[in-house]
Amino acid sequence: MEVFNAIGRRKAAVARVYLSEGNGEIIINKKNLETYFPSGILQYVVKQPLNKLGVADKFNVKVNLNGGGYKGQAEALRLAIARALVKLDQENKSALKSEGFLTRDSRVVERKKPGQPKARRKFQFSKR
Repeated sequence: MEVFNAIGRRKAAVARVYLSEGNGEIIINKKNLETYFPSGILQYVVKQPLNKLGVADKFNVKVNLNGGGYKGQAEALRLAIARALVKLDQENKSALKSEGFLTRDSRVVERKKPGQPKARRKFQFSKR
């Protein structure tokens, strides 16, 4: 079987995924999923598209992840895996789209403005 690749982004995180036939191993930056994401919630987020289609133990996933925090990385990885599964078989698209796994969450941090302590927060006003 050939290798299917896809890319996923979230906030500042970028995930490059290589999906191949295998036994359900997920390797992120040369580490196991359980080592890279110790939190059970983030492991669940990463596996959501695979579990939705019931193919969690049929594919090996090799990932290059960089940028962002752990939550953004997990969600970027979820998007990349979902996109790779659609490349594998177009019939998977409707099931993944209905769950929202193919939607790129474009929310990013608003930039800090000059003359203010944060993006929208102003310095305290003193009348006297």
